[in-house]
Amino acid sequence: MDDNLTGIAAYWNTAAPAFDREPDHGLGDGTTRAAWERRLAGWVPDGPSDVLDVGCGTGSLALLLARRGHRVTGVDLAPRMLELATAKLAAAGLPARFLLGDAALPPTGEERFDVLLCRHLLWTLPDPGAALRAWTARLRPGGTLVLIEGRWRESAAPDDAPYAAGADRLPWHGGVTATTLVATLRPLVADLRIDPLDGEPELWGHPVDDERYAVVARV
Repeated sequence: MDDNLTGIAAYWNTAAPAFDREPDHGLGDGTTRAAWERRLAGWVPDGPSDVLDVGCGTGSLALLLARRGHRVTGVDLAPRMLELATAKLAAAGLPARFLLGDAALPPTGEERFDVLLCRHLLWTLPDPGAALRAWTARLRPGGTLVLIEGRWRESAAPDDAPYAAGADRLPWHGGVTATTLVATLRPLVADLRIDPLDGEPELWGHPVDDERYAVVARV
């Protein structure tokens, strides 16, 4: 693992124990959890489907998908995140597979999936365009790409807890607008739509005043 990825993994390992305290991360509140369940049901076709969750974190979305009978593979760079995700699914008595690796280039070999899901990850990547190309290549023909993203008014990493050295030079540091993401993604997919999410405070556990959305695309 190169030095940059090592630093990123260390950041998220440190963040892991408190990660689920955020309402939209842990989904501990019933209203927030139900809101994500409704949205996932609209984005991920009835299955069971093979779903690749890149940057899966502590596995909260993987858990909701597994409850609906989908076969979920989660990928994350931080071992501590994967430990928590594995424990979360095991406690619920649900199967899932979690792989340690770079979400921008998932360690899944030649395996292909029906759905690839990514939430709030693109801002962390040094080459988001390359990641999108890698992700669409992981999908079967007719597969679905679900990108839950936004452009935040505050940096995703506060000044007193810097994300990683040089994070301010990342192409999409602080998030990405729907316009920019769609322009990058459109040549790679057959069709897509944008679902605005900033008007749904129940998804986040509180009202938000920045841009949040999902891009749902078919390859």
